[in-house]
Amino acid sequence: MRTYTKSAAVLLLCLCSSRASAWHPASYYYTPDYLALKRQIMEEFAHAPAGKFSEFIRRRPPDRGGGQKVLALTFDACDARRHGYNKALIDYLRAEKIPATIFVTGLWIDANRQAFMELAKDPLFEIEDHGLQHRVCSVTGRGMYGVKATKGLGGVIDEMELNARKIQELTGRRPVFFRSATAYTDELSRKVAQRLGMEVVSYDVLSGDAMRESAQQMSRNIINGAREGGIVIMHANHPKWPEVQALKLAVPVLRKRGYTFARLDSFTLH
Repeated sequence: MRTYTKSAAVLLLCLCSSRASAWHPASYYYTPDYLALKRQIMEEFAHAPAGKFSEFIRRRPPDRGGGQKVLALTFDACDARRHGYNKALIDYLRAEKIPATIFVTGLWIDANRQAFMELAKDPLFEIEDHGLQHRVCSVTGRGMYGVKATKGLGGVIDEMELNARKIQELTGRRPVFFRSATAYTDELSRKVAQRLGMEVVSYDVLSGDAMRESAQQMSRNIINGAREGGIVIMHANHPKWPEVQALKLAVPVLRKRGYTFARLDSFTLH
């Protein structure tokens, strides 16, 4: 029988997962294998400085030539305890056959298990890691916009890796991208993500949905900010926000200008 420290047991209560037909307690993921990996990474980076705390912009792919312009629409599904699932948004993307990348938290998965599984099975969508508890990944504990931060290097590893394992267990695919809550991280957290086999992704185009901007203004933000290989950030857990209306205004204009849409995993990484 496994034994755990009191602090580990408290942390594990925040995570639940399942296989095909069986539900597992949170401790299912806090395995000796995981604990050994966490200990190894903490030793590797024990004396590394936190580095700059900022929004890291993902490197864009090279121009494909021929005037082809590709844009990535990405959607964060954050803390669902007070919000939910924007099904109308997903229905619109499906109707328009627009590929998209959805960054999900462990909290959102637990609150929207059926919707999550449907999204994961749809080849139009790519599921990526938005953290176990929607924490700002910061080894110094620095939060942003009122969103809580991780506690130390160990907290960063838990936030990234436990949710990655949760997603992999449920879908059979391990995430390759990570976006911290608020998109802010420090440089050491980015190195940890790389050590875990993931790339930290921020954005190039801020839609403005989190600032409660109108559909008209959001569409202008997307259209004016669009560029080859650009990454648009929006949200998928606020059904009352006007993302659908904004996209209905922006997508026809972007297509007329020669833009197509792609999942992040189809972009060439350097």
